[in-house]
Amino acid sequence: MDLIKIGFTEEIKSALAQLNKDGIIAGRVALEHKRLYRVYTEFGELLCEVSGKLSFEAVGREDYPAVGDWVAVIPRLDEGKGTISAVLPRKSKFSRKAAGQTTEEQIVAANVDTIFLVNSLNEDLNIRRIERYLTLTWESGANPVILLTKSELSSLVEEKVAAVESVAFGVPVIAVSVHENRGLDQLNDYLLPQKTIALLGSSGVGKSTLTNFLLGYEKQEVQTIREDDAKGRHTTTYREMVVLPNGCVLIDTPGMRELQLWNSSAGILESFTDVEVLAGNCRFRDCSHMGEAGCAVRKAIEDGELETGRLNSYFKMNRELAYLDRKQNKKAQSDEKKKWKNIQKSIKTKRK
Repeated sequence: MDLIKIGFTEEIKSALAQLNKDGIIAGRVALEHKRLYRVYTEFGELLCEVSGKLSFEAVGREDYPAVGDWVAVIPRLDEGKGTISAVLPRKSKFSRKAAGQTTEEQIVAANVDTIFLVNSLNEDLNIRRIERYLTLTWESGANPVILLTKSELSSLVEEKVAAVESVAFGVPVIAVSVHENRGLDQLNDYLLPQKTIALLGSSGVGKSTLTNFLLGYEKQEVQTIREDDAKGRHTTTYREMVVLPNGCVLIDTPGMRELQLWNSSAGILESFTDVEVLAGNCRFRDCSHMGEAGCAVRKAIEDGELETGRLNSYFKMNRELAYLDRKQNKKAQSDEKKKWKNIQKSIKTKRK
């Protein structure tokens, strides 16, 4: 496999060389399943596991490979297998808090250039959800593009596009229909060789249909939306990286029921630039926008320039981020204790 076609660069080559290990090669993670990884290398696909050293030194989930990662691999070509000894530096990563009560990062896709945020133009279109996706995308280091799929199902396409554009400043918003071949030509500006695109969105919004169209064959099973609530069903069940016919890399992901923030302070500033600009005009620097005199944010709401729902969304995400920060501080202390405990255990073992 020609790694340059799937994004291999001089920076990755240099990072691999700095490891200074004999026999290692570069590879890119195409699929992860229960700590086993399908990795694309210059010798083709290898089924890999992580080394004991990498696993021992890992503090959290973020230290393990994710789909899209470039990794250092010790190959066993006669077996079609290999061992991942290191994760090479990431240029971007889309992360969320892992589902459940644990405070842990889940990397959905790594080393992505553009993220297609896929939303369906049926009754399930949710502006507040789009704000959340945008926040996490800006934080990831990738560029967002919003795709509004199934435009053939809506008679209010222009109105819905305008509603999305009102919260997506400077972000391309493209209405598409695979069934009617509408709007798809506009994606060609992003689907370029050596570039990586990730498809993110809720279940049943049309990611699998779009993947099949871009690949040119039925790779993903497609299911219809439910008639009772217009919501989609799960089709993709795991994250996977595939290469399109023109050499562009595509990462398809399962639908996300939960989308909790993760280290998203910069992303909030980018997603809510309108609120932040207004806040800069408040009389008091520490204005809470809850009723203080001279509050420019509240005045904008009274004048109809800012939607109440958008401000509430801004408040909610900031509260969520503050709570997460407190939880992460506690986890960091716990992780540090775990790290030193492992080191001391290793030292005792060597002495015996």
